[in-house]
Amino acid sequence: MDAAPRLPVDRLLDDRGTRIIVCCGAGGVGKTTTAAALGVRAAERGRKVVVLTIDPARRLAQSMGIDSLDNTPRRVKGVDGVGGGELHAMMLDMKRTFDEIVEGHADAERAEAILANPFYQSLSAGFAGTQEYMAMEKLGQLRARDDWDLIVVDTPPSRSALDFLDAPKRLGSFLDGKFIRVLMAPAKVGGRAGMKFLNVGMSLMTGTLSKLMGASLLKDVQTFVAAMDTMFGGFRTRADATFRLLQAPGTAFLVVAAPEPDALREAAYFVERLAAEKMPLAGLVLNRVHGSGADQLSAERALAAAENLEEGCIVDQEPGNAGLRDSAAEADAADAGARDGGADTDADTDADAGVDPDAYADAGAYADAGAYADADADVDEITAGLLRLHAERMQVIAREQRTRDRFTSLHPEVAVAEVAALPGDVHDLAGLRAIGERLAAGVPAGA
Repeated sequence: MDAAPRLPVDRLLDDRGTRIIVCCGAGGVGKTTTAAALGVRAAERGRKVVVLTIDPARRLAQSMGIDSLDNTPRRVKGVDGVGGGELHAMMLDMKRTFDEIVEGHADAERAEAILANPFYQSLSAGFAGTQEYMAMEKLGQLRARDDWDLIVVDTPPSRSALDFLDAPKRLGSFLDGKFIRVLMAPAKVGGRAGMKFLNVGMSLMTGTLSKLMGASLLKDVQTFVAAMDTMFGGFRTRADATFRLLQAPGTAFLVVAAPEPDALREAAYFVERLAAEKMPLAGLVLNRVHGSGADQLSAERALAAAENLEEGCIVDQEPGNAGLRDSAAEADAADAGARDGGADTDADTDADAGVDPDAYADAGAYADAGAYADADADVDEITAGLLRLHAERMQVIAREQRTRDRFTSLHPEVAVAEVAALPGDVHDLAGLRAIGERLAAGVPAGA
């Protein structure tokens, strides 16, 4: 990690030329939290920000003080930035965004027919790539409004991070009318021959469209195509326009990953794809990185010390200590003899009272010895357990370091910001601010 440059997060957020930040990466690495934390920090540094998130956990919506996010940007209370900074947040509603496109590009009668069409309802709700396409569509809408000077995008939790770039093109190609027009050709011919050709064409369709097979399918598709006829080309055009927007100056991609092999492998693929598509990469955010304030004690030494304690040995015992322990034992014996004189007097008194002094002394000695032995055993057991926990933590740190080193050896030019693993979930604005501070101060290990 010595060669990895530091990712200047604050400089990126403060740059007024930065208008779009796209957080991308594999699922489950903290993209949504990272996007929200960047939005909070940018707003409190004076930017007017909107965060477009994709299905956030309820706790994250609550952390921004919003009971429920929807397709409309909402002001986040409690974020007061210098110079008029504001934070707005919204959650992508895939179907509602598709409906807005229809309503905005068709007259009222045709829009009503499209929205009520069963084929359209299935297409808008579950066709592969629809969510990614609509995320880019909504990004284009927000950028066109010019109400915010910074848009932070949390990309969909796709199976592969690359789907965010590929899916809009795939859906746009489908919706540009070519495939649907081929599909509709048999309907114009009619008869059994046409239906047979239709069935052959439909066999090529998978996923959601395969579930639409039924007696009324042909009629639904005919109605859909007739109503959407003038809109097909627009889908591909808008997808291409948004794709160019992502390539333009003012857009910055942040690849978010965890220090795990699969996540960093996906991050490496995405870095290479962004370079191939000539899209601007700002750097890598490495989330949930483990550390230790006692890293001078290696895992090996911690385990050895734990084994010594568990076996009843003395850790790092030196041979010369035996003489010191013998001298101390002799001194203790002398002190015990001096105390015996007073004890004898007490014993005589006890004997007069009918108390067995030997039994009394033995009982007290056994009780004290047992208490001390139990206490020592408890301390040793707890200490050994802590040493083993420390050894496990050091092994995790070493494993993460090796994983990071593999990534940076392949991509030494990629700037990195590390975010330390937190003990719990982020559930309020204070937690998002803490993440933002760690992002801004994130320094690669060894730097």
